[in-house]
Amino acid sequence: MGIEQAVNYQLNKVPGVKKFIKRGYQIFCYALSRKIKVEGDVQCVSPQDDNEYFFGYYDKSPWDASGRYMLCMRADDTWSDPAPSETADILLIDLYDRSTRIVATTRSWNVQQACMAQWLGPSYDSEIIYNDFRDDAYCSVVLNVTTGTERVLPQPVYAVASDGQTALTLDFSRLHTLRKGYGYSNAPDATEGVKVPEGFCVWKMDVHSGAVAGLLTYQDIVEFEPRAEMAGATHKVNHLMINPSGTRFMVLHRWVKGQRKYTRLLTCSMDGTQLYNLSDDDMVSHCFWKSDDEIVAFENKHESGPGYYLMKDMAPEYKHFWSELSNDGHPSYSPDRSRIVTDTYPDRARIASVKLLDEADPTGKDARIVARVFAPFKYDNDTRCDLHPRWRRDGGAICFDAVFEGRRRLYVVGLGEDEERC
Repeated sequence: MGIEQAVNYQLNKVPGVKKFIKRGYQIFCYALSRKIKVEGDVQCVSPQDDNEYFFGYYDKSPWDASGRYMLCMRADDTWSDPAPSETADILLIDLYDRSTRIVATTRSWNVQQACMAQWLGPSYDSEIIYNDFRDDAYCSVVLNVTTGTERVLPQPVYAVASDGQTALTLDFSRLHTLRKGYGYSNAPDATEGVKVPEGFCVWKMDVHSGAVAGLLTYQDIVEFEPRAEMAGATHKVNHLMINPSGTRFMVLHRWVKGQRKYTRLLTCSMDGTQLYNLSDDDMVSHCFWKSDDEIVAFENKHESGPGYYLMKDMAPEYKHFWSELSNDGHPSYSPDRSRIVTDTYPDRARIASVKLLDEADPTGKDARIVARVFAPFKYDNDTRCDLHPRWRRDGGAICFDAVFEGRRRLYVVGLGEDEERC
């Protein structure tokens, strides 16, 4: 682990101090660096006007099953507030003629994960689901983009199973209070100031009937294999992800005590049983299900430090991949599970990269850079523009959000044989 990575890892423990030190260091380094805007065969697929365009998180694909249509968010301002109160449009982009059509408008969204708009499985061809705020309550909407018919469900969604039958959700208002850019600001946080709220923190919803059932309470989480550092801390959950067959899910349990932040990765069956503490070495960041019982994550291991690890669910087994990559990113496997795409945060020159990785390359030396883009200081901290790379459903292209042209826009890079090697 290099000096920068070691310092960053320590600063992660004191997030209130980190952003000030990081900003000063970046300004100094940027002044001395070579300036670039973009490198790679990058194509903008969103309109190039004065609006802001983006998709959201890295764990879902904006492409429909045919590869012709992409979902995209449109907003006026994504740099002033991490969870604006203004509405945002959901667009359908036709990649054949580059035409766009507004299919919905949402009142609940943020700059990191948008409104969770996604194609609904298992067909991924006509229905989408997204979050909204109607009648003074959060909800989700299933919309047929061809007919315009919609179904309103009683809870917002965080993760949706691949068969389109089941969704998981959490408290988006508490998430907004404790992690700007990931929750919603529409409704007040009833748990504000409460370190360990009473009641459920993870719910399951039937996407067809709308039936909702609580799965895990805050007490379930806090009392499960507790650590001394949890006493007196403020607790939350985030980043729900369901495995490919819809039998188990992962959840990050995070707690903050003073300026110190801790995270562990828990997995659980979809009925709320068989809770398992998969990773508990202080830091877990971004994860992805490779299979029903394998998870890749950027995390810390006391024996080997921060990096990318492939873990076996409900088992102590893990492998350390790409040992030379000790910077955080948003990893996901290609549809055929042969490759991994991830990104980097802006470096000292404010350049972020999209990289392709292979498990057969244990060090990461042969990682292929498919795009490098500039990140203006205007988009930083809670309103930063992470690239969040996502796969086309056939594995032939990757899309990401970026701001190197001065506005948030949606870009695509094809995966030919001539990607640049780093």
